[in-house]
Formats: sequence, C-alpha cells, structure tokens
Amino acid sequence: MRWKVAILTASDRGSRGEREDTSAQVIRELVEEEIQGDIIEYRVVPDEMDEIMAALIEMTDYFQADLILTTGGTGLAARDVTPEATLSVIDRSAPGFAEAMRMKSIEKSPRAMLSRAVTGIRGSTLIINLPGSPKGVHESLMAIIDVLPHALSIMTGREQEHADES
Repeated sequence: MRWKVAILTASDRGSRGEREDTSAQVIRELVEEEIQGDIIEYRVVPDEMDEIMAALIEMTDYFQADLILTTGGTGLAARDVTPEATLSVIDRSAPGFAEAMRMKSIEKSPRAMLSRAVTGIRGSTLIINLPGSPKGVHESLMAIIDVLPHALSIMTGREQEHADES
C-alpha cells in the first residue's frame, strides 16, 4: 500500500530561499523508506497563519493527501503559529501522536517539552506537526512511524480499527 503524503514547511527564511530545507529532506527519506509513502506535494510557506491554513486545506481537499507532515513553527516564538493554523483546519483532534513524540523527545532533551505540536484529522487526512530541526523531525517521526500505516488504513477505510482484537 502506497500512501499519498504532503510535506509543508513553515519558515520565513525558507520561504525567501535564505535557508535550505533539510528537515523536509529528512521527512521525505523516512516516509519513502519506512512507510512506502509517495510525496505528492511539497511546499514552503512563511510563518503566516493564513498561508499555512491555505496550504493545509489545499493539500487535503485538492491533492487528497492521506498524510500531511508539517515542519517548523511549533515553538514558543511569536511567529510560531503552525499549531494554531492546524487547529483551525482540522475536524477532529488526534493528540496521541503529539503526546508520543513529546514523550520520546523529552527522554533526549528536556527542551522537547517546549514543543506545541498538534495532530488532527481533516476529512480523511491525518495532519501531524513536527519540529523545525532535522534532528527533532527524525526523533519525532521515528517515535510514531510504526503506527502510521495502521492509523492511515483505519482513516481511509482500508482496515477496521479493532480488526486484530478478536
């Protein structure tokens, strides 16, 4: 099963071409290697609520991604608005992913508790906020990567939620 995955980077400097987007490269590699995902859309937008929201809506409603992974804009700085943009477009929250990522990351650095990342569902698309650093992206995504195929199968109707519990 191939999953349709979109990557959204929220970065003022990245959107101006002043910074290489190495975090998205980490996401791409892990998605392709670990869950056999196909990257169907990739975009870099500034840390602006309206632009992040518009990109998330387009990735779900037009590109029909099964999974959107965002990177950047999840910290405490005033311009870090990715969680708020995500909360504005999702239909339902799926907090377990963000909780698991924070728990795993806190084992390596107490600063991980500063992450405000959220996860949720819009239609049949799972949206997961990841940190902005390549190391944070890798740690966070690896904390949940094994569960993603099952979650996506349930959300897309390819698998029943409790099929293995008879």
